[in-house]
Amino acid sequence: MQMAIIGEILKRIVGVADRVFTNTDPAEAQRETLRQLLEKAENTAFGKLYQFKKLLSFEDDLRKAFAEEVPFHSYDSMYERWWNKVLEGGEDITWPGKVNYFAVSSGTTSNKKHIPVTDDMLKSIRRAGMQQIKGIADFDLPPEFFEKELLFFGSSTDLKKVGDHYEGEISGISASQLPFWLEGYYRPGKEISSINDWDERVEALAKNAPDWDIGSISGIPSWIELMLKRVIEYHNLSNIHEIWPNFMVFTSGGVAFEPYKKSFERISGKPVTIIDTYLASEGYLATQIRRDTDAMALITNNGIYFEFVPFTDENMDEDGNIRQGVKAINIEEVEEGVQYVLIISTVAGAWRYMIGDTIEFTDKKRTEIRITGRTKHFLNVVGSQLSVIQMNRAVKELGEEFGIEIKEFTVAAILEDDNYLHRWYFGTDNDQEKDELKVAQRLDDILRGANKNYNVARTKALKSVQVRIIPDELFRQWTEETNQKGGQVKMPRVMKEEEFLEWEKYVAKKLKR
Repeated sequence: MQMAIIGEILKRIVGVADRVFTNTDPAEAQRETLRQLLEKAENTAFGKLYQFKKLLSFEDDLRKAFAEEVPFHSYDSMYERWWNKVLEGGEDITWPGKVNYFAVSSGTTSNKKHIPVTDDMLKSIRRAGMQQIKGIADFDLPPEFFEKELLFFGSSTDLKKVGDHYEGEISGISASQLPFWLEGYYRPGKEISSINDWDERVEALAKNAPDWDIGSISGIPSWIELMLKRVIEYHNLSNIHEIWPNFMVFTSGGVAFEPYKKSFERISGKPVTIIDTYLASEGYLATQIRRDTDAMALITNNGIYFEFVPFTDENMDEDGNIRQGVKAINIEEVEEGVQYVLIISTVAGAWRYMIGDTIEFTDKKRTEIRITGRTKHFLNVVGSQLSVIQMNRAVKELGEEFGIEIKEFTVAAILEDDNYLHRWYFGTDNDQEKDELKVAQRLDDILRGANKNYNVARTKALKSVQVRIIPDELFRQWTEETNQKGGQVKMPRVMKEEEFLEWEKYVAKKLKR
């Protein structure tokens, strides 16, 4: 009875947080966020070069002055001129003070990115976590949910010491910096979370699982699914609710949850509420706050300033970067259903930074968005202009028509005999053989109907479409052997030809084709 009372109190607190954090004027919040960013960074090397102090005098038109003075930046341009100095221990470069943490992206060793994670960014991530919690107020969960434990399972919290700073993936860094008041609810706890090897970490988690009363789980769907299956196998269960009967919420991040929906249902004993989030190495950008949609609301008053560039051929160069001089628009100027390249300026010292994602607004008033893909993950070698969101929709429709559950896919434009073709690999755990030629023909039909540019390309340079259906386990094995296991690791939906050919060799070797 006493715990139920505590749960009711916590639920009411979350409801109050909902009112406190709700932002009724995103444009005003963004103007104030930009002003705060410039004031804080005006005496940094970056702020002095781009005259932040002078820009602040344009109070009535600060956003316009900022856009005219500061150029767009890719990761490479930020790193080559600025962040390499930050990584070497330089202070007051793009943000005041010294940076103690760097989020290392999950690329191959030769092209890993190092994103600064400042103390102010860690505070921003924690505040965004509160935004996520306040979103729960709309899901009408029972009071006892707020008494249950939270399982965060991403990268290891055993960060790597390099010189005078620490490196790790953003999920590991943020989990290592949880507020003290959350530690009593946090699982698997510091000891297990600090195990570097993913398989060993899962084993330790599975062993201790009966000791916990989990209400919420957070992580990337593919790796969380593997973890849950191991817990079920370890304890000889039929579903995860036999050991965690109060598991009610899964907070998904990193990739679209839809391909994993059916497999999650198979390992669950009861319905689970899904909440999508947008936590990138560069910051916590958005979270779902309503049960009536799977779109996420941009967090507009939390140390991140957003700009948007329409994702068109005219605005992008051949490397997938925004052309300098292109006009970016502000949050009140966006239109629903238009694809935009997302630009951010942050309390981590990123300035007019192209994060690499494309988004579209589903509800302008609520600033709710969906991620539609990556700027370099559009299949546009021969003018087909296929977005990842169109690919996802086509793959979902294919799966429903052919009765196959496609959890992973990747595709590339390949030049063979002076002609281009699209070759797709679909990962499924179905044992039933499928006619790859028929699947390819149907995929082609779906994409032709959904994208006029693709349809035109198919009458010209894009001569054929091919499909290979393989066990989805090969996708995970590839990421393990070329990268690492768990954490933020994701299979690219679109590959460049050189990497794709290496992938094909890998698959052929595994399948002995």
